[in-house]
Amino acid sequence: MAHLLSKGVYHCARGLVRLFYRRPRFEGLENLPDGPCVIVGNHAQMHGPIIAELYIPGDRVVWCNSEMMTLAQVPDYAFQDFWSDKPVSVRWLFRLLSYAIAPLSVCIFNNAKCVPVYHDARIMTTFRETVKRLSDGQRIVIFPESDPPRNEIIYELHDRFIDLGYMFHRQTGKALAFVPMYIAPALKSVVFGEPLFYDAAARPAEERERLREGLIDAITRLALSLPRHRVVPYRNMPKTRYPMSQPEEEATK
Repeated sequence: MAHLLSKGVYHCARGLVRLFYRRPRFEGLENLPDGPCVIVGNHAQMHGPIIAELYIPGDRVVWCNSEMMTLAQVPDYAFQDFWSDKPVSVRWLFRLLSYAIAPLSVCIFNNAKCVPVYHDARIMTTFRETVKRLSDGQRIVIFPESDPPRNEIIYELHDRFIDLGYMFHRQTGKALAFVPMYIAPALKSVVFGEPLFYDAAARPAEERERLREGLIDAITRLALSLPRHRVVPYRNMPKTRYPMSQPEEEATK
């Protein structure tokens, strides 16, 4: 009964979000392989997960921090990740909010198409489940940004997810495609770039560095290919501090 109730709440919430959050315009869909791939994008705060769950085409699964799927861990994780930079005078309010959203977070993320990402010894569970999904032909969506910012477009990227290429090649003998994606909420656009392929002949550490840098560069170039716009950064901050994709003088050249 509880499971059915949880499913019902999830589908109700999903329907409401779809009603008010309209489908963005997709560009570069020809760059998505027909088979499995890893789509790597900027988080754009809530926009990335919403678009990934509702609108990215094909059979796809999203990496989700396991803390957002575990009732006891949601408050600390949500407060630290979303609201720890709020002014001290109102921080207590967001601390309360982090507890209030915990049941809904657990309901949504455990019913959505997610693979939990662990940050301890269980990380191999994440990788094995992900490679299984890839082997079944599914697309995996990952938002690997972390502090500090690399440029006006994107923050630095974690790189361990790139080891999926090594594991996928060991299991299938195929080169895994990593597809850069840029989300521009201000333009209501999502752009996919040309895929980068894992080279199993190289050392894993070298491939992590090469693909991490290649994805950062590709996502940045996708953003700069669009009309000048306000970027939604990885970190929550006042909208007045959101950066522009490029200086005004460069946009008018």
